[in-house]
Amino acid sequence: MSVPNPKILSASSDVKAESFVQRVPNGKSPSVQYQSYLRKQRHRYLSIRLAQWLVLIVFLGVWELAANMNWIDTMLTSKPSQIFASFKELLIKGEILHHTWITSKETLLGFIISMMMGTLIAILLWSSSFLSEVVEPYIVVLNALPKVALGPIFYIWLGDRLSIYGMAIAISIIVTVIMVHSGFQEISKGKMKLMESFGATRWQMLKMVVLPASIPNFVATMKVNVGLTLVGVIMGEFLSSKAGLGFLITYGGQVFQMNLVMTSITILAILSVLMYWLVNMAGKKMQKIYHFD
Repeated sequence: MSVPNPKILSASSDVKAESFVQRVPNGKSPSVQYQSYLRKQRHRYLSIRLAQWLVLIVFLGVWELAANMNWIDTMLTSKPSQIFASFKELLIKGEILHHTWITSKETLLGFIISMMMGTLIAILLWSSSFLSEVVEPYIVVLNALPKVALGPIFYIWLGDRLSIYGMAIAISIIVTVIMVHSGFQEISKGKMKLMESFGATRWQMLKMVVLPASIPNFVATMKVNVGLTLVGVIMGEFLSSKAGLGFLITYGGQVFQMNLVMTSITILAILSVLMYWLVNMAGKKMQKIYHFD
C-alpha cells in the first residue's frame, strides 16, 4: 500500500482552508447582508415600541386636555392627573397593594387549577373516543352558557371567598378542555400509527408524542386562559368580595368616586399585561426546551 505524500496533504488542506476563509470572511463574522438584516429588524422593533408608547402618551394627553378644557365631565370620566394622585394616596395608605395582591393571588390559583383540570379532562377525552362523543354536546352547552348566571349558585354553594375561584375556573376550564383536546386531535395520524407499529401503549404515545407535539397549542391555551381567569376573578369579586380590585371598582361606582374606579381599572390593565408577559415568557421557555421555536 502506498503512503500519501505529506506535502500533498498539506497543500490540499491549505487550499481547503483558503476556500473556507473566502466563503466566510473573517472566520466567524456574519456577512454584510445579514448585518443589514439585523439592523432592519432592530429598527423595526424599536419603531413599533416607540409607536406604541406614542399612542399611549397621545391618548393620555388628549384625555387630560379634554378634562382641563371642560370638554368632558371629570366627575364621570376622571383624568390622568387625578388617577395618579389617587394611586399615590392609596399606595401611601397601603390599600392598593393589598387589593392588588388579593386579585393576583386569586387569578394565579384559578389559572393553575383550570389549566390542570382542563388538561386532565382533555387527556381523558383523548384516551376514549366513546367518552369524547358522549361528553361533547355537554361541553358545547357549558361553553355557550353565560357563566355570570352561575354566580349566585357558586355563592350559595361555596361562600363569598371560594365562589370567586369557582367563577374563575368555570370561565376558563371549558376553553382549556376544548383547545387542548383539539390540539391532541391535530397530531399526525402517521406518527400515531408508527408508535402503534412499535407496540407502544396509549400512555407511551401520550407521553412521547402527543404531549410534546401539543406544546405550541398548550402555550396558546395559556395565553387565552390568563385573560379569561382574570375576567372570572373580577366577575366573582363584583358579586361577593370584600377585597380586591373588583371590590374597589364596585365600591367606587356605588359612592360615585370615579377616581377610585379608574385607578382600579388602570392597575387591572397593568396587572393583565404583566400576567400575559409572564405566561408568554414561560411559553417561550417551554418551546425552547421541546424545540418548537
